[in-house]
Amino acid sequence: MAANWTFVARNEIVVALGDVLIVSEALRGSGSMRSVEYAQKMGKKIYTFPHRSGESDGTMDLVKAGEAEIIYDIDKFVAQYGQSKVIEKDEFLQFCQSLPSYEETLQRFGEKVSLYELEGKITVKDGRISLC
Repeated sequence: MAANWTFVARNEIVVALGDVLIVSEALRGSGSMRSVEYAQKMGKKIYTFPHRSGESDGTMDLVKAGEAEIIYDIDKFVAQYGQSKVIEKDEFLQFCQSLPSYEETLQRFGEKVSLYELEGKITVKDGRISLC
């Protein structure tokens, strides 16, 4: 069984390994805010997502204090750090973006399902198809 201190140590290591810290949501005093403290000590830039008033008070406090920046356009944000994954102009892969059921995909595309799964382009989990 893991001791409580191992989670704290793990979070510090995860923050250290990243170039920036993205905190999707955090309440004041949460474990995520502890990760923010590590990022601040390490001089890492902190990002969050927009929230409604009264939600995620920890991250909104950071934004108000100028200690975190809100990500409004994820594609633009990702482009700063490298190439985003380009999906081939393939009708099958485009169809799979909608997380269709396995049965529906099999009826529509037949053997392509098995082929693309073997090639590592898609995964089948819980009766749904998703892109890798």
